[in-house]
Amino acid sequence: MSDFRILFLLFIMYSFGGWIIEVVDTCLIKKKVVNRGFLIGPYCPIYGIGCVTMVFLLSKYTNDVITLFIMCILLFSVLEYTTSYVMEKLFNARWWDYSRYKFNINGRICLETMIPFGFAGLFVMYIVNPFFTYILNSLPNILLNLFFIIIGILFISDIIVSVNVITNLKRTAKKVKQDNTEEITAKVKEVLLNKNYIKRRLVRAFPKLKIK
Repeated sequence: MSDFRILFLLFIMYSFGGWIIEVVDTCLIKKKVVNRGFLIGPYCPIYGIGCVTMVFLLSKYTNDVITLFIMCILLFSVLEYTTSYVMEKLFNARWWDYSRYKFNINGRICLETMIPFGFAGLFVMYIVNPFFTYILNSLPNILLNLFFIIIGILFISDIIVSVNVITNLKRTAKKVKQDNTEEITAKVKEVLLNKNYIKRRLVRAFPKLKIK
């Protein structure tokens, strides 16, 4: 699969699917709809990156379901751990924390989420990806170009705005004078909840956000 347009659109489709999963999961727990994710739009890039990477690296294991299951767990666990670590270093904030769950590694990943990664990976590799790939390959070239350009512009714009919001979060945290992580986090959330919708959305999307 060498067509970058198809790869990008697959990434967006999987990111959107991940956003749906996050929203539904939050809705079942909190009984309300929350726009989850780092970005403003309806997508969670970590799912898109994970699925596209999985298709590239693990397609050779599709004839061995057990090996594929294990490799999916390892791939997504490494991706989630790495994403948590990098975002914490970049923005001085912990975006999710599994410390209260059993069998967790530094609160970044835990067994309770790792196992579903394996089953989700099998579902994607055997059912979802062949279907998505067929649809995209069936599109006329002009439509493929149109979708690629429009969605690409929207996605890049979203990244620019979202990074600006996170940068503002760091500035807000630096202005807060408190004694510990919990107090700083509470004060920053209080400040952001009084800001515009985009900043309020970030706090609600990551209720377990901790400012370092």
